[in-house]
Amino acid sequence: MNRIRPSRSSTPQPHALRDYALIADGERGALVGPRGDISWLCAPRWDSEAVFAALIGGAGHYTVTPRGRFVRGGYYEDGSLVWCNRWITERGIVECHDALVLPGDPHRAVLLRRIEAVDGTAEVMVGLEPCAGFGTEAARDVRRDAEKVWTGRCGTLRWRWSGAPEAQPVRRTLRTTGLAADLVLDPGSSRDLVLEISDQPLGDPVVASRAWAATENAWAEAVPVLASTLAPGDARQACAVLHGLTSAAGGTVAAATTSLPERAEEGRNYDYRYVWIRDQCYVGQAAAACGDHALLDSAVRFVTARLHQDGPRLAPAYTVTGGPVPDQRTLGLPGYPGGYDRVGNLVSKQFQLDAFGEVLLLLSAADRLGRLDTDGRQAACVAADAIARRWQDPDAGIWELENRPWTHSRLICAAGLRSGAGIASAGRAASWAARADRIVAAASATDLHPSGRWQRSPGDPRVDAALLLPPLRGALPAQDPRTRATLQAYRQELTTDHYAYRFRHDERPLEEAEGAFLLCGYVMALAEHQQHHQEEALRWFERNRAACGAAGLFAEEYDIRQRQLRGNLPQAFVHALFLESAARLAQPPR
Repeated sequence: MNRIRPSRSSTPQPHALRDYALIADGERGALVGPRGDISWLCAPRWDSEAVFAALIGGAGHYTVTPRGRFVRGGYYEDGSLVWCNRWITERGIVECHDALVLPGDPHRAVLLRRIEAVDGTAEVMVGLEPCAGFGTEAARDVRRDAEKVWTGRCGTLRWRWSGAPEAQPVRRTLRTTGLAADLVLDPGSSRDLVLEISDQPLGDPVVASRAWAATENAWAEAVPVLASTLAPGDARQACAVLHGLTSAAGGTVAAATTSLPERAEEGRNYDYRYVWIRDQCYVGQAAAACGDHALLDSAVRFVTARLHQDGPRLAPAYTVTGGPVPDQRTLGLPGYPGGYDRVGNLVSKQFQLDAFGEVLLLLSAADRLGRLDTDGRQAACVAADAIARRWQDPDAGIWELENRPWTHSRLICAAGLRSGAGIASAGRAASWAARADRIVAAASATDLHPSGRWQRSPGDPRVDAALLLPPLRGALPAQDPRTRATLQAYRQELTTDHYAYRFRHDERPLEEAEGAFLLCGYVMALAEHQQHHQEEALRWFERNRAACGAAGLFAEEYDIRQRQLRGNLPQAFVHALFLESAARLAQPPR
């Protein structure tokens, strides 16, 4: 391998969301573009400021890309978040394998890149420009030591880069802000690059071969085979995504990114780098359904700790360390095209009643598998007591709208109480079941549409996808006329060609108001399955399984006209409902 002309690093342009892959280690995640451009990474934690912020118009990236013309493909190594970009160039085939070292260290990100000349000579351009503070704090103190390893700082972070001793400084405004190199690899050879970023002293350098072996072994141990699910390969990949989004503290972030647009220039752009209690429960339910006990235990551990911490004042979302979500602010960046530059979230100002019901459902699922301890049982009592105190209070609901007595919120609490009765003592169990009956009766008195189906709230007669969930969780039977009438109305009013939408915003066609909501598509698969409509359930499952990007990642929404992903990436609750559907549809209805 010989060094050729050093290149000047340039900030990569954004791609369509469907073209990105995710690498993650539980503590943070990076998006990798089709040109080998890592344009998003927050360090040291998910909710830290980005050190690579090119995705949303800031500075900072880490790019490995072939020189000259090429076409691109890519794949994940089975059951992992080890991503491989594969480029067919005019001179041969080049691959770049990317991973964050697993298990992740909360203070130090270790990013591995292995470039391979698979066929023919590989000419590759490499550019590294770390820039902390969402692109406001450029690299400084950049130097190469006696071991030909590069080190530097940006903001409060330290970084070290090995594997490219021939790199040359990139200078902007008379100072070194990064490094760049052109590499030539002989046919059949490879080159390992190791980037370490930490908020603490770095310690001993990482040995690439050992880090790769440890990471591959960790993924093999973490992700179960899932042979008894529908589409086992995709189910394993969804499971890997959820493991990658789950920190050592147990919390699963809703997504790896912020401010990616759900609908261009309409303001629906939010920061999802936090743990929503509801979404965490969905992840745990999926893990219970497919038999991933480690992922289930993580979910239970996180929500149990939050209930003991905050009780009836349980927040809708937390940081991965259990802290409060910071208030929303803007960064002064252009944002991803069509999006904004928001960080933080206003969710902490909300009350979401349904979270207590979802927690009870999760803890009950863990108990049925023999995985609930004393802390978990006590947490279930805390949740049930909170429902008793607050079930008549208006809340923001599952879609985080204005405060109302949302039907879904109350019914999912009833489902949680019914399911949770199996955890409680005999006296508590009877009380919980009786309260569930009262909640359903009260909802029937105020929230039942004249047609016999559930409606969104006492003052809103519309149907809503969320109303399909309570029967799936046991609030009332599958055969109940209200269940069947709600499913029929939803199918007629809020679905198109096996794509599903949350609710009708206005008189516009559904697909013009928002993208197809993929979580709702999988809820429909489960609802049809519960009604023994297996052929329809499979249609829903397969239609929505295809609404992913090239790497198999799901966003929150899918633009059916342009066949594009919309919203933050990857969306944990979509992968969770996909995984649960893959497990449940392979079995007879419960």
